Amino acid sequence: MTPTAILESALYVTDLDAAEAFYGKVMGLERIARVEGRHVFFRCGNGVLLLFNAEATKVPPEAGARLPVPPHGTIGDGHLCFAASADEIERWRARLEAESIAVEADFEWPNGGRSIYFRDPSGNSLEFAEPRIWGLE
Repeated sequence: MTPTAILESALYVTDLDAAEAFYGKVMGLERIARVEGRHVFFRCGNGVLLLFNAEATKVPPEAGARLPVPPHGTIGDGHLCFAASADEIERWRARLEAESIAVEADFEWPNGGRSIYFRDPSGNSLEFAEPRIWGLE
């Protein structure tokens, strides 16, 4: 057996309000859940982007919790890449610049395909890339 898709991707943020504004307004994602002080979740295509307050996810669930999710988290900046066509990347670059969000890198990969990199308010590295950088179309 082999997994067929990634259902959820998680990033850890330092300010849930800033993260919610960035991913909702700038990135245009639909918020689907929020627990004050712990997380905010967004729909992204056929998957879900989970944004967690890292400190809150280190706390083990109480005995008998309805959803006994084990503690998790990370230290440092994470990375996430969103799929985009060449035309979409150009439009995203213009949108980011209009929002005064710096594009840190913009280049063509040796095997074909373009990527642009930028940061969210918590310092996570985000990327838009053509799927062909991985041989996907």
